Amino acid sequence: MAARQAHNRGVMPTVALFVPCYVDQLYPQVAVATLRLLERHGCRVVFPPEQTCCGQPMANAGQAADAAPLARAFLDTFAGYDHVVAPSGSCVAMVRHQYPGLAPDHPALQQVRASTYELCEYLHDVLGVRRVEGRFAAKVGLHRSCHGQRELRLASGSERQVPPFDKVKTLLSTLEGITLVEPSRTDECCGFGGTFAATEEAVSCLMGKDRLDDHARAGAEVITGVDMSCLMHLDGLARRERRPVRILHVAEVLLGEAA
Repeated sequence: MAARQAHNRGVMPTVALFVPCYVDQLYPQVAVATLRLLERHGCRVVFPPEQTCCGQPMANAGQAADAAPLARAFLDTFAGYDHVVAPSGSCVAMVRHQYPGLAPDHPALQQVRASTYELCEYLHDVLGVRRVEGRFAAKVGLHRSCHGQRELRLASGSERQVPPFDKVKTLLSTLEGITLVEPSRTDECCGFGGTFAATEEAVSCLMGKDRLDDHARAGAEVITGVDMSCLMHLDGLARRERRPVRILHVAEVLLGEAA
C-alpha cells in the first residue's frame, strides 16, 4: 500500500512484479532476472507478498469454480498499482482474457486487466525500449509461445495477413554478439499446453521434439522465449535426450549473460 500511496504523491511510478507459480518454485532466477531488467530500465519494482497463482491451471482444465477465487485474489492483490508485469505471456493472457468470465463484478477488473503486461511487451510498448544494452554471444532461437503470439500479439503470426512485427525479437536483436536463428516453422506450438502435457504426454513430447529438431537444424545453441512453462517442457526433453542446447528465459538473455 505504501508504494501505491507514494505514486499518488507524484513519486516514480510503481511496477508490481507478479511471479508465476512454476517460476517461483522451479526457476527463481527468472524472477530475479526480471526484477533486475526492470530496475535497469528505471522502474521502481515492488513484490506484493500476498500474491498466489493466477488460476490458469484450473481454468485450462475447465474448473472455473476453482479458478474464480484465485482470480478475485489476484485482482485484490494488484488493484491500484501503476503496472503489473510478469515474465509469462500465458499468465498475462489469463488475466486479460479469462478474468472477465471469472470475476465480472470485481471493482478492479478493468483497471488490473489494462495495467497487466508481459515483460517484453512492457519494455517495448510502455517503456518504449528499442535497444537493450548488453552482450550475449550465441546463436539463439526464439520460441514464440501460443499465448504470447495469438492472445497478446507479441508478433504478427504466420497465419495473419498483417505487416510483420516481433516485439521480442526486436529487443533481442539489439544485444551485442547475438545471432538470431529462425526455425522453419516460426510459431508452432511446443506441445506443453499445461495439463495437456500430462494427459496427452505422447503427443506433447512428439510436438516438443519437433520444435527442438527445428531449432537444431537452424543451428540454435540457446532457445529462449517469454513463457518458462513452454521452456520447461523443451528443457526436460532436451536434457532427457542429452541435446547440446541451453534453454533460458528471455529475461536472462536480455540481461546480457555470456553464453
